[in-house]
Amino acid sequence: MRRFPTGVRAIRGYIRSAPGTYLWLAALFVTTIAMHHMSPEFETEFLRQRSTNIHELSTNPRRVLIASAFWIDGGGWLAYAVLYSVFHAQAERRLGTLRWLIVAFGTHVAATFISEGALLWAIRHDYAPHSAVNTLDVGVSYALAGVVAVLTYRIARPYRHLYLAAILVIYGAPLLSGRTFTDLGHFASVLIGLACYPLTRGLGGAPWNPADTLRTAGLKMGFSGARAKDRTP
Repeated sequence: MRRFPTGVRAIRGYIRSAPGTYLWLAALFVTTIAMHHMSPEFETEFLRQRSTNIHELSTNPRRVLIASAFWIDGGGWLAYAVLYSVFHAQAERRLGTLRWLIVAFGTHVAATFISEGALLWAIRHDYAPHSAVNTLDVGVSYALAGVVAVLTYRIARPYRHLYLAAILVIYGAPLLSGRTFTDLGHFASVLIGLACYPLTRGLGGAPWNPADTLRTAGLKMGFSGARAKDRTP
């Protein structure tokens, strides 16, 4: 009975340590519920008006850059809840809310203009149809990719290099095989996140060492096992 309140306090403390992450996640939950009450036709048109496509960026860029960050195309909120807790929350805790927000929103904006600029070039050179100016493009994946990348600098060596290699493979492989404008946007987000290294300097606390975490977990499991053995009649 004692473990449940302790677990609740731990979860509550984790959420409080990353308020921006969980306020954003709460907003995404509300908008996802709203999407489930829309007809497919209305949903498509509704999201297109909040999309960072070429047409909307050319008419009201500020509105769509903000609005697009509060909708998930496809409605997969639970998956993003896990990803936000693993990556956004850790970045906010380790960088601070302001620096985390600069990385997340800065990546979202910069990667959007890079990917849509590439698409505009493709349209003008007849590599993509003109109808692509109205392509549906909403979501938070660019910001997520940038935050995933900036966390590289908060991991101890040599695990940092393994983490970076995994990121480059995960986000680079689709760019080589699919070569869509969103693949370009995601890879650009990673590069922008890595370029945010100056924001990671001057922070307190040692980088996270996975070996220390595993060692601590092993000691706790061993200690719990020893206590259980001692209680055995």
